[in-house]
Amino acid sequence: MKYEIKGDNLPVVVCSLNDGETMVTQSGAMSWMSPNMEMNTTGGGVGKMFGRLFSGESLFQNLYTARGQGMIAFSSSFPGSIRAVEIAPGREVVVQKSAFLAAEKGVELSVFFQKKLGAGFFGGEGFIMQKLSGSGTAFLEIDGSHVEYELSPGQQIVIDTGYLAMMDATCSLDVQSVKGVKNVLFGGEGLFNTVVTGPGRVVLQTMPINQFASQIIPYMPLQTKGS
Repeated sequence: MKYEIKGDNLPVVVCSLNDGETMVTQSGAMSWMSPNMEMNTTGGGVGKMFGRLFSGESLFQNLYTARGQGMIAFSSSFPGSIRAVEIAPGREVVVQKSAFLAAEKGVELSVFFQKKLGAGFFGGEGFIMQKLSGSGTAFLEIDGSHVEYELSPGQQIVIDTGYLAMMDATCSLDVQSVKGVKNVLFGGEGLFNTVVTGPGRVVLQTMPINQFASQIIPYMPLQTKGS
């Protein structure tokens, strides 16, 4: 499989497939394709279906297989960027809910439960995230642009709610409370921050969709009764 990511703030990844190669996507992710792409919808078993549901994805996945030289494209659902990530044994990654766009068939999408309850309930990333394992190239949706840091063992980075897009599975995630009553009441940063500890790679996003929504809500027209 070869690919090219095109576009700026509304990107698309165009994949060129050899005969028999298969891409796995979430329901509705395909944008356009050559006519020789064969589609097959699968749930992958009850356990995997419910796992995807809990992690913010649809119950079913679509498999697109090339019959001859094929082409298929997947567009981002929100202004931002698409990042290609190489998955391999020992190189698993954990991503925010709904980040998964598409992947080669060898990549497995599963539920990732936070080991610490505090990180799940208060960290802003949710108690359940997604884990990508197996082998192959995966494509992730990033809200806004992405910034990457490589953390050494024990090195930490403090992240505001929602800005964590991806981290290596070797990293750990926890939360810390914002100190000081005035900081909590008037700082505008909420009660908790997310803390990621290395070793491993951390990818942050510059415009989380929830942050974007909070910025435009004051400008939305009020709905009147009966309208």
